[in-house]
Amino acid sequence: MRILVFGPHPDDQELGMGGTIARLVEQEHDVVLVDMTDGEPTPHGDPETRAIEARRAADILGVTRVAVGLRNRFVEHTIEARHAVAGIIREHQADVLFVPHPEDAHPDHRATTRIVEDARFDAKLTKIDLPGKPVYPRWLFHYYCTHLRIVPSPSFLMDITGYEQQKHDAIVAYKTQFVLPEKNRQVVDWLHSANHFYGSRIGTASAEPFFSHEPLGLTGLSELPGGSASTSS
Repeated sequence: MRILVFGPHPDDQELGMGGTIARLVEQEHDVVLVDMTDGEPTPHGDPETRAIEARRAADILGVTRVAVGLRNRFVEHTIEARHAVAGIIREHQADVLFVPHPEDAHPDHRATTRIVEDARFDAKLTKIDLPGKPVYPRWLFHYYCTHLRIVPSPSFLMDITGYEQQKHDAIVAYKTQFVLPEKNRQVVDWLHSANHFYGSRIGTASAEPFFSHEPLGLTGLSELPGGSASTSS
């Protein structure tokens, strides 16, 4: 599958679903990270350093990344932004889109999700001034990378057992965000604990939560984890 993972800022994708990204890459899916902004300014960063960190994180996860070029802290849901994203969706002929969960305290996060949700529709239109062939990604999922103190209520959990170290390394590749600022170092520990908790809900070591407005379809219970094997006593 061709998968686009949209982040308001470089590091959001790694924080919210870094383990899942690593797993999807190993499963030979075509995964591209899309950065809506360059994430700067920040207290310890600058555009050049953040770009280097973002490339290093992408290398760790085994993905490429592209930039939309919107302004950090000023992301707005506009026709221009929608069409820029729709062009990327068409260029990559995406099957699956990942975006931040819509309930968030950060305006850039909320705006990014609205932009991508609407760009998904725009990307399928004919007789419109957009590059590439029309396409409508079959799935759009939300990952949790929220600035709001909410307890996620996910639609499904992705087992990331064995990919925890890649996620950790991709996050701390952003030294200006999670190593130099002492108060942000605890974020890495929070995520490790959260992933361990979600893993315990499905009987694995680690997992990441996702939300979907659209139902996931099954053809039978054998498609559920562990459903293909039956035992009798």
